[in-house]
Amino acid sequence: MKRILVVDDELSITTLLKYNLEKENFEVEVCHDGESALEAATNNQFDFIILDLMLPQINGFEVTKQLRKNNIHTPIIMLTAKDETLDKIIGLEVGADDYVTKPFSPRELIARIRAVERRLELAGNKQTESTSGEEIRVGSLIAYPKNYRVTKDGEELNFTKKEFELLIYFMERQNRIIGRDELMNSIWQDDMYHLSRTVDIHVSHLREKIEDDPKKPKYIKTVRGFGYKFQESDA
Repeated sequence: MKRILVVDDELSITTLLKYNLEKENFEVEVCHDGESALEAATNNQFDFIILDLMLPQINGFEVTKQLRKNNIHTPIIMLTAKDETLDKIIGLEVGADDYVTKPFSPRELIARIRAVERRLELAGNKQTESTSGEEIRVGSLIAYPKNYRVTKDGEELNFTKKEFELLIYFMERQNRIIGRDELMNSIWQDDMYHLSRTVDIHVSHLREKIEDDPKKPKYIKTVRGFGYKFQESDA
């Protein structure tokens, strides 16, 4: 049975979600503030986190940032009462995997959870079927898909699940121009609601983590009018 942490300060919402998620055979734990959510997610194993943006004590953005900083990569679906692009972009930037705008139906949320499940399963299958063996080397980067690890010059780097999937996709296709549509269809294929900026946001995050100078990238090159090309770092 998969475990879900539901975090919202509105009792009516947590009660409704708990009832509907348990009907779908999920084990549900509930928190009503950011501090207790951060503690629960840090000290327990969950398969998903449903996280409200506006929370007492610590907001959803900060909870997500702290979890990702602590190398906790549990998929997070963020709930927001505002249908504002900025909130959604910030949520993705700090490490959320998806978002749902209030008001929403429990069926919509469950559909989003199932979509994330399918993406993770597909990513796992692709890593297992990879012809590159136990590791992928590009320049000073070494990725270990089965172990969810990446090192650069011997130093281990940390990524969100989606960043890791994107990096592996790039590394397995080095020196090939890859369009944004291809990346959206391959990495976010089950969710048609993602913003068009999603790819650019995640590429920007990758550059910050793997490039010596993100403003002058050597690994992830922008090919104007086409997309991106991942190549070995210049000597």
